[in-house]
Amino acid sequence: MIRFCLQCLKTKKACICEWITPITTDIELIILQHPTEAKRPLGTAKILSLSLVNCRTFIGENFSEHSELNQLLADDSYHHQVLFLDNESKAIGTDKALLQKKQRVILLDGTWKKAYKMWQLSTNLHSLPKVHLNTDLSGNYRVRKAPKDNALSTAEAGYHILTQLDNDCVASNNVEKFDSILTAFDNMIEFHISQMPEGVFEKNYRS
Repeated sequence: MIRFCLQCLKTKKACICEWITPITTDIELIILQHPTEAKRPLGTAKILSLSLVNCRTFIGENFSEHSELNQLLADDSYHHQVLFLDNESKAIGTDKALLQKKQRVILLDGTWKKAYKMWQLSTNLHSLPKVHLNTDLSGNYRVRKAPKDNALSTAEAGYHILTQLDNDCVASNNVEKFDSILTAFDNMIEFHISQMPEGVFEKNYRS
């Protein structure tokens, strides 16, 4: 008997597929996923990859010699940028001249420590512009420890990237276009909280 959903790869009990809605967008997301994230029950990158046609996921730690990624980065018809907050990063979407090209945004999927190591090792990313989201944003990733209150899951980060760069959203302020991403994420979180023994969530996660 198959215990896992063949589409979202989560256990059938925790399947998220009922909340997934296919979305078409002109923005392409590339998710570089640390191997330890690939099979985590609470991993959220799958929500993006199932929802978006323009989304690719590559698994690894050092992507310097990753042939498929490097082929994508060599495509000059796209503007490539990596979501990575540091002293040099700029707020996403602020350079209007760059928005004239098709957009690819790279997300590092892992804990902050692992994402930082991925960044250090993957030298092919170092020449790309670094961008960040509004640091006032707060996430709903209540069942995983985070170093900062404003830490976002990969699904939440993808949602905010899309609402700020997608042409339909920018032109008409139609942020509802991507609401199903957060719906799937929130329902996944609520399910896992419901499966915890009584008092565990309050003791370990709720401040």
